[in-house]
Amino acid sequence: MSSFHLHVRDGAADGAGSSSEPSTGPAPAPDAAPEPGTRDDAPDEVHVPDEVHRAAVTGAGKPLRRSAGIVLFRRGERGPEVLLGHMGGPFWRRKDAGAWTIPKGGYDDEDPLEAARREYAEEIGHPVPAGNLLPLGAVLQANGKIVTAWAVEGDLDPADQRSNTFELEWPPGSGRRQSYPELDRVRWFTLDDARAVAVTAQAALFDRLGEALTNSS
Repeated sequence: MSSFHLHVRDGAADGAGSSSEPSTGPAPAPDAAPEPGTRDDAPDEVHVPDEVHRAAVTGAGKPLRRSAGIVLFRRGERGPEVLLGHMGGPFWRRKDAGAWTIPKGGYDDEDPLEAARREYAEEIGHPVPAGNLLPLGAVLQANGKIVTAWAVEGDLDPADQRSNTFELEWPPGSGRRQSYPELDRVRWFTLDDARAVAVTAQAALFDRLGEALTNSS
């Protein structure tokens, strides 16, 4: 059974993370639900022809950006739950809806799965749990970043999360640089709740996870 993938063609994307990536946009439709317990070390490549390059970037002259992440899920009393992180830094401090994301990060000439593992470990403070990886395919965020993700079943006490940090001049123009966590906290959400608070395009990842788990039961 094939994994989800994203095509960008004819000047439009079929579907719509650093820690400051608010996003909106439709998500790509899957070819078919992947089987839980499968692993795709080489997910379908995202092809972006030159003539539609501008459809996947936020401004002229910017290169295509890619990001990879992990969706940690567990089975709760109200159904599947996913672990999301609240984006760190002063911009997101008082925001909730749209300020949560899967652990993820950018990569260039790196295997996307290895990038996803690295970013998860950096932002959560623990390695990706051992287990079968479920490829969830890619989504295109409104900021032009293509995010590829895998799901894995596991558990984590949110109090045990430890994130790496980044530096930012704050307040702007003050000349004072401060350190902030990439993710300032994590929390478990049901799939419905996750759709309501996460970066908009990532909702498609939760849809695909729910569909795959339903098909496997």
